[in-house]
Amino acid sequence: MNLSTPLSLERVAEINEVIDRITRWARGREDIVGLLLVGSCARNAARPDSDIDVVLLTTDESRYLHEDAWSVELGLGELIHTQPWGPITERRYSTASGLEVELGIGSPTWARIDPVDHGTHRVVTDGARVLHDPTGILADLLAAC
Repeated sequence: MNLSTPLSLERVAEINEVIDRITRWARGREDIVGLLLVGSCARNAARPDSDIDVVLLTTDESRYLHEDAWSVELGLGELIHTQPWGPITERRYSTASGLEVELGIGSPTWARIDPVDHGTHRVVTDGARVLHDPTGILADLLAAC
């Protein structure tokens, strides 16, 4: 028996629009070397209370951890939480509709495959879809997992 409530068409459209917007934005930035959708949205198993989880790998972490112009440019809404998780720092935003967007910001070393970090392996195997991978590091990571 499936007890989960299906997503409304409006919520599906909103999730897809936010993912597309972040992806288009990342493709125009040389410092972003990887963008990975993870979690329930990557597994196509999102529920009405699901958030969007994205890992953003950059060669300029301080830009995304200490400045807010980029999040305003993306229209992510209000910053509601920041939490370090080892090599990734979570920045969680809430849009006007209440959709939460979690960006896990880290350096390309998060995708290291020799060996794959236990936490990274768990995130990837729980569901991952490559959104932007100009150097192939995410493809290599997914293959290693």
